[in-house]
Amino acid sequence: MGWIGLSDQSGGRLALSGLDVPQSKTVTPPHDCALMARGTLMIETRLSSEGRPQTLLAFSRSHPWSGGFSLQALPGGGIVLIETQAGDVRHATLPYRADDRTDTLRLTYAWDAPARWGRLSLERPEMDRVHSILLPPPHPMPLADLRTVLTDPRQRQMDPDVIFVALSTQIEPIGPMPGLSASVPVCTPQGYVPAGHLKRGDLVDTDEGQIVPVLQTVARRVPAMGSFRPVRLRAPYFGLRHDIVVSPQQRLVIRGSEVEYLFGCEAVLVPARHLVNGFSALFAETSDIVSYHHLLLPGHEEIIAAGTRTESLYIGRLRRNPDLLRASVLAEFDRARLPEHPRPIWPVLKPYEAITLAMNRAA
Repeated sequence: MGWIGLSDQSGGRLALSGLDVPQSKTVTPPHDCALMARGTLMIETRLSSEGRPQTLLAFSRSHPWSGGFSLQALPGGGIVLIETQAGDVRHATLPYRADDRTDTLRLTYAWDAPARWGRLSLERPEMDRVHSILLPPPHPMPLADLRTVLTDPRQRQMDPDVIFVALSTQIEPIGPMPGLSASVPVCTPQGYVPAGHLKRGDLVDTDEGQIVPVLQTVARRVPAMGSFRPVRLRAPYFGLRHDIVVSPQQRLVIRGSEVEYLFGCEAVLVPARHLVNGFSALFAETSDIVSYHHLLLPGHEEIIAAGTRTESLYIGRLRRNPDLLRASVLAEFDRARLPEHPRPIWPVLKPYEAITLAMNRAA
């Protein structure tokens, strides 16, 4: 089914038939003893710049049996997960570098109680980094707890720096993330084709006038919040023929004299979220769930999207990491047929560099 729950600081909702189903059609809440044996709990947060400990999410219960859940960030560097049920405790620590505290982090707790499998993952959307640990055999999660924690802020502890919490009935992938909405037109030898219509074996044009094959296409549905909140890029800015919607992490190819002067290279990659200024780029209004698509090309080539230049899907050396590959959106594809991208096609600007470039282009 996919995503069924979404919440922020003000509250949220649980829709057992899916967040993309109209609320009037959602099913009746389950009995308090109903269990969710398999799923994913995702939390996106900013870690404290003050070095204080944070309770990212915590809740407890006394009926029909005692138990609770806690996910904490320690100032010394570590994410601590504690999950209890009827006195049986599961505990794990996922380390992170203490000097990375101020970055936005995405934490993903995935569990499959019948398979006695669990995983805690930490992603840094700004830097394409993923860290994961396997967990002791997890307990199934009571649906009553999940409903309460998502819909009633009074019944949970959640640090003010938490951006959102989301719940899925599936084991959600981690790692490389597609970034184009399905309607984004991509230049091909036959003309512009919506990204969502392209398939493996199709040909696309690159900025250098080459024609390259699409090795794979990927798609993913995610909560439309935080680092997934869609960005509308407006024409005629960025060379666009008309507006397109992309993910905040989708990187545009930016060229010009300012780029050569500031960074000493012909072009750079800039995440769309750094381009948001209220007129040429702004956050798009959408439903709770958004779908993103992307194209995997042999050498991380540029593609032409509605006239602007943007990157194809970057996967680095993912094929060399079987565990991460199995956990990613590329899990179903033959590892031997996946390319390696030793480095991005152009340098990727850090947040402060992107801000500097934007200020110079506006001057």
